[in-house]
Amino acid sequence: MCLIVFAWRPGHARPLVVAANRDEFYARPSLPLAPWPEVPHVHAGRDLEAGGTWLGVGANGRFAALTNIRDPHRPPGRKSRGELVARFLTGELPIDDYLADVVARSMEYGGFNLLVGNTNELWHFNQRESEAVMLAPGVYGLSNAGLDTPWPKLLKAKAALNEVLDDPRPQALLALLSDAQTAPFAELPDTGVGLATETLLSSVFIASQSYGTRASTALIVQADGSRHLVERSFGPFGGHLGEVEIRL
Repeated sequence: MCLIVFAWRPGHARPLVVAANRDEFYARPSLPLAPWPEVPHVHAGRDLEAGGTWLGVGANGRFAALTNIRDPHRPPGRKSRGELVARFLTGELPIDDYLADVVARSMEYGGFNLLVGNTNELWHFNQRESEAVMLAPGVYGLSNAGLDTPWPKLLKAKAALNEVLDDPRPQALLALLSDAQTAPFAELPDTGVGLATETLLSSVFIASQSYGTRASTALIVQADGSRHLVERSFGPFGGHLGEVEIRL
């Protein structure tokens, strides 16, 4: 994922509301949101190149998602970051034990932010930091830097999420993820990729010939633990490829 905005509200009728875009090269093969045949309690998309995933849910209220940290000067990691999400969703380790293992092995991967949680807790770990943090209730955002780094697209998406939180619906979450307006030059971050690429990547929804938003996902978790997921898939230039809806 390259953009995740989410509301974490323990005790609320809808304790977790997530809107997320996965940005990736269109040529990288993947499967859309679905139960995994070998682990049917896991519902997630799948990266067919390395076998991991970017966002999903598992048994006992498990949820996990990640974003990459943009750093063109750092060599790629030895392992695929998508396995960090997959291992949590398919496993049974308590969150603190799982995160202790991730922290110990974090340098095997390229830069990443990882969210993991269940019905009671939600945690964030940024690979550039020394420890994972249990999140207090609030509205948060992740892109390709730290938690709540105020990039224009993140500020815009968080504001849009706040506007629909009184009655969050999947279609409203997907609508906020479809904003293709790029940021003004003066507001762009400088992450070392050049002005043209910074501009392309500055919109909530990214579309080009070779790289862009591949999947938009809305997740709403109810207080009784039931979950509603809707995912839209896209191809080059933002062409719509399909939509999947799952209720658990």
